[in-house]
Amino acid sequence: MTADPRAEPRTGRLTAWLRDNGVYAAVAVLVGYNLLFSANFATWGNLGTQVVQVAPVLIVALGMALVIGTEGVDLSVGSVMAVAAAILPLYLGYGFVPAVGLALVAGALCGALNGTLVAVVGIQPIVATLALLVGGRGLALVFADGQLTDIRNDDLLALGSGELLGIPTIGWIAAVLAVAVWLVVRYTTFGRQLVAVGGNRSASALAGLPVRRVLLTTYVISGVLAAVAGILATARLTASDPSAIGTLYELSAITAVVVGGTPLSGGRVRILGTVAGAVLMQLITATLIKHNLPDSTAQIVQAAIILVAVHLQRGSR
Repeated sequence: MTADPRAEPRTGRLTAWLRDNGVYAAVAVLVGYNLLFSANFATWGNLGTQVVQVAPVLIVALGMALVIGTEGVDLSVGSVMAVAAAILPLYLGYGFVPAVGLALVAGALCGALNGTLVAVVGIQPIVATLALLVGGRGLALVFADGQLTDIRNDDLLALGSGELLGIPTIGWIAAVLAVAVWLVVRYTTFGRQLVAVGGNRSASALAGLPVRRVLLTTYVISGVLAAVAGILATARLTASDPSAIGTLYELSAITAVVVGGTPLSGGRVRILGTVAGAVLMQLITATLIKHNLPDSTAQIVQAAIILVAVHLQRGSR
């Protein structure tokens, strides 16, 4: 028997569709399941809780998507969150704006360090950012003197507990940042250069693109977004705890990006897919918890989804 020559093209089209749209279909299926079988899922309180929990992961994932788009990775984002959280209480005595500003500057400096190691020194991204993953957490603990610090600034606490039009403030901030990053990737020269560098760094350099500047800027943006997530996580917890804030966030962010359709090989950035990927991971965890399944089950399911997503991405370039 001879194989049907039309079977392979059909399989290829199905794979491409799943790669590009599978995350949206999975979110729709989970939402439908929870509407039918999870009590109180559609209540405003539960939806607000889901928004608050997914927002910091999404913000970190936005920066991770840009880094992965350059064929890199940023393993330091969780530690950068901890650094920002440790700096906040040190300067809240000078006011909300100076404290937040310095926390963001710290995130930018961490990103600049990563970017310099990758773009200028030439160290592999996984090695360069691994150094800050370890050192950044230790630095945060030094800043905080190894202690948890309660937050008493009303403006900062409002970020964690405030609402606008019934939606948590954290959710609005994450949505605005997602739109901003999407606009940068889609409509700016920097966005086009980032995709080009991720697609073929050598060819981009030969074409005269500012490869080093693009890489450095990308890691700085990732650092700043991680710092934003650290600030919001601190506001939500009403305390600065550098030993816990940001733990394993790098893995959650990479998962959201990969599941959302951004290939690890670079050259493509899917911001809407990243948003859907973060929502999907949150929905999986929430669904399993609502049905009294352990968190370990959620981790196993997420690992399986990652493997499927990576398999679908093979041959995408």
